[in-house]
Amino acid sequence: MKEMSASRTSMLGGQQPQKHYGVTSPISLAHPKESDHMYTQKLIEAMKPFGVFEDEVEQNHRLAVLGKLNSLVREWIAEISEEKDLPPSAIANVGGNIFTFGSYRLGVHTKGADIDALCVAPRHVQREDFFQSFFEKLKKHEEIKDLRAVEDAFVPVIKFKFDGIEIDLLFARLALQCIPENLDLRGDSHLRNLDIRCIRSLNGCRVTDEILSLVPNKENFRLTLRAIKLWAKRRGIYSNMLGFLGGVSWAMLVARTCQLYPNAVAATLVHKFFLVFSKWEWPNAVLLKQPEESNLNLPVWDPRVNPSDRYHLMPIITPAYPQQNSTYNVSTSTRTIMSEEFRTGLSVTDEILRGKAEWPKLFEPPNFFQKYKHYIVLTASASTEENHLEWIGLVESKIRVLIGNLERNEYITLAHVNPQSFPGSKDSHSENEFVSMWFIGIIFKKVETPESVNIDLTYDIQAFTDTVYRQANNINMLKEGMKIEATHVKKKQLHQYLPPEVLQKKKKSLADINRTSNGGSKRTSLDGSQLDSSRDTDCGTPFSSPTPVSKPCKADSDSEDRISPPKPQVPLFCEVSPVKENSSPSPEQGMSIPVIGTTGNSIPMLLSRGVPHLTSPTTKPVTVNGTGGTSSAPKRPHSPPPSEESPKRLRGTDKLSSDSSTAQDPCPPSEERLEHRDSPVPVGVQSLHLNVMQS
Repeated sequence: MKEMSASRTSMLGGQQPQKHYGVTSPISLAHPKESDHMYTQKLIEAMKPFGVFEDEVEQNHRLAVLGKLNSLVREWIAEISEEKDLPPSAIANVGGNIFTFGSYRLGVHTKGADIDALCVAPRHVQREDFFQSFFEKLKKHEEIKDLRAVEDAFVPVIKFKFDGIEIDLLFARLALQCIPENLDLRGDSHLRNLDIRCIRSLNGCRVTDEILSLVPNKENFRLTLRAIKLWAKRRGIYSNMLGFLGGVSWAMLVARTCQLYPNAVAATLVHKFFLVFSKWEWPNAVLLKQPEESNLNLPVWDPRVNPSDRYHLMPIITPAYPQQNSTYNVSTSTRTIMSEEFRTGLSVTDEILRGKAEWPKLFEPPNFFQKYKHYIVLTASASTEENHLEWIGLVESKIRVLIGNLERNEYITLAHVNPQSFPGSKDSHSENEFVSMWFIGIIFKKVETPESVNIDLTYDIQAFTDTVYRQANNINMLKEGMKIEATHVKKKQLHQYLPPEVLQKKKKSLADINRTSNGGSKRTSLDGSQLDSSRDTDCGTPFSSPTPVSKPCKADSDSEDRISPPKPQVPLFCEVSPVKENSSPSPEQGMSIPVIGTTGNSIPMLLSRGVPHLTSPTTKPVTVNGTGGTSSAPKRPHSPPPSEESPKRLRGTDKLSSDSSTAQDPCPPSEERLEHRDSPVPVGVQSLHLNVMQS
């Protein structure tokens, strides 16, 4: 185990001096009291109903499946070696291994969770062999079901169920003649002469192993991480894809807490977790160890060298080379929301450890649908179930683009997306449509002027829909019936979209809880990553993954036949007024933008609830707040939203500074980098406004 050099030489009750982990000395070396053990046992009992622990039978079943898979891999590598005319003596020793990573490797997986695994092969086995001959070998195995390969993903993967256990299998080819039985992947030398796809595939294992090597007590770490992951899922802040934190990020925060309190047990560590990170001064980075130098010249996170790294709002840096920020998706809104949850968690655990509350209180879900006065309902629908799964995967993977667009609106102080999606009502859709909805809570800036202010959201919504449809076009995925809807509703209108038990904060059944804890339904994105927001979507690759790499698609006909970027036709405005909300008339249904796309035949790209399907750009604008037509309200200056890897303009929503450089980089970024250039609203895009009355 790699340990950091000791800085404390104090003796603990006659024991040897305790070495410390991490980049600083521990905050406390105190050992647990009897009451700490008691609270830890109560914590375990409180977590059991949520299905976070699997029984011995399931554990043994997983081990048996992994053993069979490892045998299949070795058998396949031997066959490939024979085909490539290796001598019999070399074939006998060529090896090949399966390595696990993510939640299973960390020992914190839940009942029914999948296994992230890596197939490591010697240098004469090519990636093409893995996706061809090994794929065919798996196809012939009777215990393997739901087999599919995603070869063009950012991290290429083969997905399947092996005797009921879901497995995501990556591939890495090392520059070795044979793979030894006791191979340690943490050595940086293994990355030499590898292509970037192999480096990305290895990264999950390397990061997971480094995390385990950097905590003082693995069992205390595992139990604490189980509690924190359950808490994050229950509180709706577990989703790397939507701008919150994913599994590897939560693991690193818990590991840092363990480093600071090396002798504490889980109950204490959970409390200290909230204490540390409710007071953490972001964007100072969380590091488990000092980054090590390497001569491999791979890109690493370093705000002193990379200007874009200075704009990361909540950096949590992976400990394995090449070090990366696992939280590059975090936005000002999601950081604000998580910071609030840390403070709430601290308050609740204070009560628990004082005997004024019990552990189940920590896992109570927030009532998201009572928290805000205004919501945007984002709906994705398709005509078939297969198309719907593919479509919502793409839409969900781009929701953070919409959040970023809304955050840059000068009248919006917070945009909070609920990671849970809901099935849509078919009342406003044709019977053959499959519908999913996401809800975004909006806080508008308070208006102090006596006059109403119209807030133009045309550009914000349109830029998001353009991104989704452009990506769908690029990979030739867009099909008849795939639609998006963006609708503004007030809290009192939510009953039109959601059942009463959701709005009335009804406690979930144990079946619902277990389904959520186990990862829920699995949906596959374009890059093959799991898209359910409760899953460890970033375990495999903390690399900053841009738009998934896909092969260019050839158009069936000339470019004019391809679906063009949709344009909104119905104006939607937000009027911020000092008048009370209930004093002004408002439409009973939410208002939204229709989006048109054409492929020879008109395909209605729905962006409206209560608005008929549109087949031509001549649709009349919906009446908003008693007026029709396009609002004459002045638009704020807009700039094109940055790409997902571009620096973001920072605006204070929780006393945020526009200097997001880290402690290692005291020089703030220049004003030129913080300010976006103004650009006009695209031609042909009418004003989108929302009707918001200030109470």
